[in-house]
Amino acid sequence: MAAAIGAGLATQEPIGNMVVDVGGGTAETAVISLGGLVTSRAIRCGGFDMDAAIQQYVRHEYDVAIGERTAEELKLAIGSALPFSDEMKAEVRGREVTTGMPKTVVLSPDEVRYALRDQVELIVNTVVDCLGDAPPDLAQDIIYEGIHLVGGGAMLRGLANRLADETDVPVHLVSMPLECVVQGAGMCLDSFDRHRHLFAAAES
Repeated sequence: MAAAIGAGLATQEPIGNMVVDVGGGTAETAVISLGGLVTSRAIRCGGFDMDAAIQQYVRHEYDVAIGERTAEELKLAIGSALPFSDEMKAEVRGREVTTGMPKTVVLSPDEVRYALRDQVELIVNTVVDCLGDAPPDLAQDIIYEGIHLVGGGAMLRGLANRLADETDVPVHLVSMPLECVVQGAGMCLDSFDRHRHLFAAAES
């Protein structure tokens, strides 16, 4: 809900809005209407899991251990959910597991995409399932308005296009995906009386 408010969606109106928040440890999907959650899905899969998957791939395929920060940098540099133009390989420096010595390997975008396949598929399937749970009238609104993508993990190159391909619904990456939830939470506090029902629902 905070993400939807931060994205400037008409959460109080009798129309369906769908928000996908891919964070560090979780991916949450919700259909929102009339100021409440109509249906939602959440999985323990996010940006951190993508980084771990890249680490595991490099260790398994090249016998090289890399750190979380290196894996994240690799994800941002050449990671994607779909093939993209101007793909380039990237050098990664790590520690060879068997010898303990520094070693540099070269990875292609296709390899990183393969490493991320399970996490991307989990997120896509969760979005598809949540959309399938939506009442028909609200689903029609979403087809027209599109799905709104927020969170750091949402910035994975090609994820919006992959979701659009799988759902046949337009997918929009919001202008400030990292700050969207915090901004929405701040707006809730600034207009507490208007959003009091959200906090009451959380307490119950």
